[in-house]
Amino acid sequence: MPTPEPAPQKYDYEGFEIHITASPKEESSTRYTYTAYICHPGANPAHPGHAVHYHADGEETFRSEHEAIEEAAHIGRSIIDGTHPDLSVLSLVTHGF
Repeated sequence: MPTPEPAPQKYDYEGFEIHITASPKEESSTRYTYTAYICHPGANPAHPGHAVHYHADGEETFRSEHEAIEEAAHIGRSIIDGTHPDLSVLSLVTHGF
C-alpha cells in the first residue's frame, strides 16, 4: 500500500502564508526534509508568479518531521522579512498577487 502524502502545515506571517510539507527523505527513512512555498492568502501557487517556492538544500535532513517544519518556517520568515540571502517576496508584492 502506498505511503499517504504528508499533510501540509500553514502559517500566517506578516500578511503572507507559509505552506510547508515535511516528508521522509527516502521511503522508510528516519530523516526528514521539506518543501515549502510563500504566497498571499488565497493565491494559487500553481500559477507562475503567485508563490515563492523553496526546499531544504541538497542533502540537508532533519531528525523529525517537527524539526523539518520548524526550519522551513524559520526560512520562510526570513524570506518574508527580507533577510534571506537568495530569496525574496518582492515579486509577490510588486505584482499584486
